[in-house]
Amino acid sequence: MNLTKFSRRATCEVRIGGSNLAAGRPEARTDVAGVAGCGVRIGGGNPVAVQSMTNADTNDTEACVAQIRRIVAAGGHIVRLTAQGRREAENLQNIARCVREEGIEAVLVADIHFLPEAAAVAAQYVDKVRINPGNYRTDHGELETLIEQCRRRGVALRIGVNHGSLAKRVFDRWGDTPQGMVVSAMEFLRVCQRMEFDQVVVSMKSSNTRVMVTAYRLLVEAMEAEGMRYPIHVGVTEAGNGLEGRIKSAVGIGALLADGIGDTIRVSLTEAPENEIPVAQLLADHFAARPGEFEVRHPERYAPTEFRRRSRVAVPIVHDEPMEGFRVIEALSGNPTAELRAAILDLEQPDEPVVVKRRYDDPALETVAVKAAADLGLLLLDGLADGIWIDAPGHDPAVVREVELMILQAARVRFSHTEYIACPSCGRTLYDIERTLGVIKARTSHLKNLKIGVMGCIVNGPGEMADADYGYVGAGPGRITLYRGREVVACNIPQDEALDRLIEVIKADGKWVDADGRAPQSKFALG
Repeated sequence: MNLTKFSRRATCEVRIGGSNLAAGRPEARTDVAGVAGCGVRIGGGNPVAVQSMTNADTNDTEACVAQIRRIVAAGGHIVRLTAQGRREAENLQNIARCVREEGIEAVLVADIHFLPEAAAVAAQYVDKVRINPGNYRTDHGELETLIEQCRRRGVALRIGVNHGSLAKRVFDRWGDTPQGMVVSAMEFLRVCQRMEFDQVVVSMKSSNTRVMVTAYRLLVEAMEAEGMRYPIHVGVTEAGNGLEGRIKSAVGIGALLADGIGDTIRVSLTEAPENEIPVAQLLADHFAARPGEFEVRHPERYAPTEFRRRSRVAVPIVHDEPMEGFRVIEALSGNPTAELRAAILDLEQPDEPVVVKRRYDDPALETVAVKAAADLGLLLLDGLADGIWIDAPGHDPAVVREVELMILQAARVRFSHTEYIACPSCGRTLYDIERTLGVIKARTSHLKNLKIGVMGCIVNGPGEMADADYGYVGAGPGRITLYRGREVVACNIPQDEALDRLIEVIKADGKWVDADGRAPQSKFALG
């Protein structure tokens, strides 16, 4: 991490797909099965690549191909599909054949959970395989076998660590911490290094932006210490939907891109998969260049892998709140993150409260929100800034204020509304999660300081929403399991009853108020 100027972390190049590739762009080729395909390069100085994931049933070839077509049309050439079992893994062959025959310029990635056999099957048909160390055994040579299979066919591999699904032996020693995530990743990366297999990408995902950013930074330190140059896939899991989901993703992803960490990104939204691509591309373009050098005279004041508030301000402020006693620092350069960080670190009074300010002239509110979250979120995540001021002429100040509050919440420094930890869904999801999230929001968004997890299935659901107050998780077709924290409070109940039952749990815990601000007249325990 260079505090003075922007520079991307140097990595080896990973080729996803064909062998004769144009940097960052797909190019036709013929794979070992004789089917026309395409390829993408990531890392090695290539532009940051963007990607998405289908949420149709992987057994439904037509639905998956239709989604892949739409993702590519939006500008995403890396597409992931879940393969939770052998049946889904086998059908990747049909999906890949249709994609190639239609000439769709996409590389396909299989997402594997639990079953090493599914990874072995999928690796016959796709361009890249993603495995989760928390759900994948290494004690019987299964990883080594997969690496050799990938090497023979030219398939890339992603070691994808999830905050909520660490292996029990890792969790028992480290807990669900960033350090535990790094331990999990490095164990697998060392096998790749020992086998001299460098077509590897690594990710450290969490729905908590502070955990996610810290984990990636610790991972980079660990890899550098052992001479590893693997590219990094960056993303915030379960970011939700709408403006809030975009802001949360931009805070986490932007904090890393600002420091040159990240070679491919996914913005995980609980929306149609193709909606993720424009947001991801906006972030990639926003950090394509960051000009200027900004001297930092007191780097010892900064600890990027240890959160600590620089000042004694209890609640960070937004632009229309009293600023007496705060210093306003405005960024004017093309690298606002580095400029503002340097100015804060070099203050004569190191604990002086600071509001960071930046002007955005973009006509679209979404663009303003994403850019501001990406530029300023790091300063809040790291405890350096005490307030945020988005100067956005042409936009309603009240709406801009809401954006500022969303950024503060995404950075985990001020909670002003219900937070939804909602997965983007995939082929494992057993209900219409996008519609359901909208219904849940309509009933609960007026609540304050609550976190509600809305998850498609149990694969990562209970783990990824571990810091949520309540959880709504798909248990089977038309069936939902409800959680209070990590505790199951209702198992496998009909979906048409689930939201009412969830609200009754919240009421029973005394955390419910009506939309008009009044507490309910009575409380009900869950039957």
